[in-house]
Amino acid sequence: MANTSLNTAPALNDVFNLELFFELSPDLLCIAGYDGYFKRINPTVSKVLGYTNKELFAKPISEFIYHEDRVLTAKYRDVLIRNKPLLNFENRYVTKSGQIVWLSWTSMPFESEKVVFAIAKNITHKKMLEEDRDALLAKYTKINNDLKQLTYTTSHDLRAPVNNLLSVFSVMDVSKIQDKETLLFIDMLKHATENLKQTLNNYIDELSEKDILRINTVEIDLEKCLEFVIGSLQSLIQNSNTIINFDFSEQKIIKFNKAYLESIFLNLITNSIKYAKPGSFPIIYISSRRMNGVVQLIVEDEGIGFDMDKVKGRIFGLNQKFSNNSDSKGIGLYLVYNYVISLGGHIEIESKINEGARFIMSFKD
Repeated sequence: MANTSLNTAPALNDVFNLELFFELSPDLLCIAGYDGYFKRINPTVSKVLGYTNKELFAKPISEFIYHEDRVLTAKYRDVLIRNKPLLNFENRYVTKSGQIVWLSWTSMPFESEKVVFAIAKNITHKKMLEEDRDALLAKYTKINNDLKQLTYTTSHDLRAPVNNLLSVFSVMDVSKIQDKETLLFIDMLKHATENLKQTLNNYIDELSEKDILRINTVEIDLEKCLEFVIGSLQSLIQNSNTIINFDFSEQKIIKFNKAYLESIFLNLITNSIKYAKPGSFPIIYISSRRMNGVVQLIVEDEGIGFDMDKVKGRIFGLNQKFSNNSDSKGIGLYLVYNYVISLGGHIEIESKINEGARFIMSFKD
């Protein structure tokens, strides 16, 4: 009987197999030295970037990186050559024709040889779709806000002529009018004007409260909600070695919109991971409490933080960016802010540069 094994090598030579894998891979495969130069690349690198191998080997890798991403890439490269793997790092490169391509890198250092083995996926199409989505969201958000403001302003401004008309009725001496039909018409007009004023007042009140009225709120178990979000971010959390500590013992239940709360957790957690200090694993603390009769949710991290003197008043604005992170879109905090205030809540932030950020959300009970 022939001796068989599940680990039997293929008929082709192992070295040839590895060479074929390297040459035919659709991903960008490269070996880079600690000196910042390519040592070896597969054909896909040249194909995507448009340079010849000779051109790619002749210059430091940083010269092919999009200028806005060079500082951030250098920081993560310093972490990498301290023998710490780099997972799912995204940055932009400039092709020979001047086009920008997005690459997502997974890199492993090989300390004994002073080289880095790296593989990158071209995610340009994905980024273009995300940018289109973000632009569309910003556009429709602006249109919606503009329409709300126009409606509010129109309703508010119409009250002035209505009040003027009512003042005319208040000074009118109807005792001098003898015609009963005229008196009836005046009374009808006065009554209709009073009704119009009340309608406008009610309309303005409804405009101010309509977001609260139309959003469904339910009692939500904070721990279960957070666990759901953590489950959806499991890969990102594991790859970034993120530690999440939470304590909801003081306030386990909150009355809020479930989809909104999930989005709040998702945006604040991903931001904490995205803006962790280079060389440090993200650490996030989430807790709840009841302060002076108000339910509060606190999310804090140990990341790069904000210079509050510079960003105060803008931090929750649409398309506001406060770091060199190429993946920053300026939408996450805008959404968090609007989710909280749309249901009558309040949000504030405490932060210092390189000392993390602390978001305190107070909810309408």
